[in-house]
Amino acid sequence: MSQTVGDFLIERLHAWGVRKIFGYPGDGINGVFGALNRAQNNPDRKIEFIQARHEEMAAFMASAYAKFTGELGVCIATSGPGASHLITGLYDARLDHMPVLTIAGQQARTAIGGHYQQEVDLPSMFKDVAGAFVEQASAPAQVRHLVDRAIRTALGERRVTAIVLPNDLQETPYEEPPRKHGTIHSGVGFSKPKTVPYDADLRRAADVLNSGKKVAILVGAGALRATDEVIAVADKLQAGAAKALLGKAALPDDLPWVTGSIGMLGTKPSYELMMECDTLLMIGSGFPYSEFLPKEGQARGVQIDLAPDMLSLRYPMEVNLVGDSKETLRALLPLLKSRKADGQWRSTIEKSVKEWWKTLEERAMVDANPVNPQRVAWELSPRLPDNVILTSDSGSCANWYARDVKMRRGMMASLSGSLASMGAAVPYAIAAKFAHPDRPVIALVGDGAMQMNNMAELITVAKYWQQWSDRRWVCCVFNNEDLNQVTWEQRVMEGDPKFNASQQIPNVPYHKFGELIGFKGIYVDRPDALGAAWDQALAADRPVVLEVKTDPEVPPLPPHITFEQAKHLTEALGKGDPHERSVITETAKQVFASLIPGK
Repeated sequence: MSQTVGDFLIERLHAWGVRKIFGYPGDGINGVFGALNRAQNNPDRKIEFIQARHEEMAAFMASAYAKFTGELGVCIATSGPGASHLITGLYDARLDHMPVLTIAGQQARTAIGGHYQQEVDLPSMFKDVAGAFVEQASAPAQVRHLVDRAIRTALGERRVTAIVLPNDLQETPYEEPPRKHGTIHSGVGFSKPKTVPYDADLRRAADVLNSGKKVAILVGAGALRATDEVIAVADKLQAGAAKALLGKAALPDDLPWVTGSIGMLGTKPSYELMMECDTLLMIGSGFPYSEFLPKEGQARGVQIDLAPDMLSLRYPMEVNLVGDSKETLRALLPLLKSRKADGQWRSTIEKSVKEWWKTLEERAMVDANPVNPQRVAWELSPRLPDNVILTSDSGSCANWYARDVKMRRGMMASLSGSLASMGAAVPYAIAAKFAHPDRPVIALVGDGAMQMNNMAELITVAKYWQQWSDRRWVCCVFNNEDLNQVTWEQRVMEGDPKFNASQQIPNVPYHKFGELIGFKGIYVDRPDALGAAWDQALAADRPVVLEVKTDPEVPPLPPHITFEQAKHLTEALGKGDPHERSVITETAKQVFASLIPGK
């Protein structure tokens, strides 16, 4: 049998180093799946296909795989609805600057333009999310350069790219491009360059940082592989460091000058750090909320980022450095002056951090009805295995993930960052296992995301878990029967009472669903049972669904409560919030917990 276009595609992907593809089949992409099947017995072409339950989840997996490996993530779907289902997960990769290639089927070339079944203008549909490179193939000899350019663009620009393959083309015999005018002869290979600013720019940055008396550092995902360098710079400048959510694993939380997360889900020390600093060093972060950064003109700024379009975007920086964080910090470090003799700024930060961890413990231990959601993360934190990978969904569970979970060296963690999409935690946790099957994985998920699409993906775990060398995979569900983050946003940001019709969701026995598909199910509705439940989950010989019945009225207090926010909450309660008494009681408990320990 002659090699088809589908066969060539798989061979070329393998040559590029692709070993895993996440997706879902369909007749519009059958030619490629046939080629995937034929390649299984050939070690020079074999690529593992991971079958998700839904294409959106496959795209999330590809995005997370790129995050947890630093390699290309690949997802695949059929034409029409299969391709359109990919979009949300692809935007997750696009907004978090992850290299992802998507391969989508299409109707036959002779049918395109004829309002055929499942015919969608896929190049136009993908144009925004995969705008760096999206093309539809029309001839066998074209496929070679489409694959090469799509992958090289994705890796080089850290972008999403897309290739659309008509179904009849996939089965057509492959032809190499002939040597004549109008043909393209591309090749395989990409090596990441060493990107460092010019010496003069590094000296300008050093001058700004050396002149500062109160230096604050903000790290994001771009600093994840520069931990040692960030620590060295921070120590030399006697700086404090806050972390954007995607940079949670960039610095261990046992460092006394690390203030934790920043923003609405952030900490009081991070807020104070930014409000009181005179110099800001921002490293690999696109943190979006400028109100949590220094006031314009308050601080001199230096920013390091690989993407020029992300520089001086959140705060007007004096020096903008285009470069890899690790290499740029290494080059910058010898130019910085040590100031360990003057440690007042660092001492103030460390005192604030120490008090904050006590505050979080007090808040976590406050009684609730029935379980305080903060305590779920607080009890988990000291039990985390050294090499664990954590994922979190969007929603109120992200508050407790951001604040109460202490990261240590060697851990990894991520979530849907700039897109902040619901439903990413479980597919992220699945991708984490395929990226690192020898590491334990924990997903923190709200019940809204579980009902939206994550319950189905537990079936994906059931299909694959026995092939993982470390079988510890825990999905912790915060069951509060409420779309909780939005409920609190309605109250605090809009001044509206909770709208039960939109916010209340059904009570589902998630742990029992886990048991039905072969997992260990654990249910907790008493706070004193949480520690033992985590111990049991992390010692299990199979995947676990740990369901905790949490109180929806425990407020995710921001690090700084503005007059407007307090006013809106008062207005919401005054309009007859259906849980007015509980809101007042639980908010009071949380506020007083930081003022009067044990109350």
